[in-house]
Amino acid sequence: MATARNTRNAARQADGLPGDVRLMNASALLMALIGALLLAGVLVVWAARQPVFSLHAIRVEGEVTRNSVATIRANAMPHLAGNFFSLDLAAARQAFESVPWVRHAVVQRIWPNRLAVRLEEHRAAALWATESGSDKLVNSFGEVFEANPGDVDEDTLPVLQGPDGSSARLLGLYQRLQPVVAGLGMRIDMLSMSGRSSLTAELDGGAEIEIGRGSDDEIVERVQRFVATVPQVIAQHNRPLVHADLRHNDGYAVRLKGVSTSVPSASGRN
Repeated sequence: MATARNTRNAARQADGLPGDVRLMNASALLMALIGALLLAGVLVVWAARQPVFSLHAIRVEGEVTRNSVATIRANAMPHLAGNFFSLDLAAARQAFESVPWVRHAVVQRIWPNRLAVRLEEHRAAALWATESGSDKLVNSFGEVFEANPGDVDEDTLPVLQGPDGSSARLLGLYQRLQPVVAGLGMRIDMLSMSGRSSLTAELDGGAEIEIGRGSDDEIVERVQRFVATVPQVIAQHNRPLVHADLRHNDGYAVRLKGVSTSVPSASGRN
């Protein structure tokens, strides 16, 4: 009971303090809290700058068939700024993705002074021809990327050419058309798209096929009809195919070596 009375008395005494004294006490408490926070911040900054937190090692995992781990580190390290705490992970990811053949990188901190990097490499699916003549590459996702084409066997890759942003569609069309053209015993060496989205295919035997425009399904069906009938024309004249124009509403026109002719069809104007 006495303790309770003492507490109530103390509270009454505190309530009885002048307003300016209470304000001074509150201000002093606030200043003490601010000082403690500033001191804690200074200590954190000081600790974070200690050499123990400088980056000492990078563990590289994932796909590293195109570059050695040493090459990847040598290319990325000059672009890494900061230590374990201050390193910008987004900038670090960009540094690793700037290494040739690296498509995607995931960067993680490992306490107290290491990085772990998991890489995904580009898988070349085609060459990309540019107007400047500096060939680039197209990966399996249809993305154009820069690397040394000499790092791959160029003879096994088709060449794609078209407006910016058309690489994914061209790769998809090539993957659908190549099995069709294989029925002629030929291979598509180059598939190009004009600014008006008209397609032309160049075959390994030197023949050129003007396919025209349309949806992907329409284009595939058009080439399927051509492949189904043109062997009879070739056999009839016993001449190699030089050129074919599939952009006609009543069939297609072909030019064999020394011979030009047309083949009726139920296809529409393309």
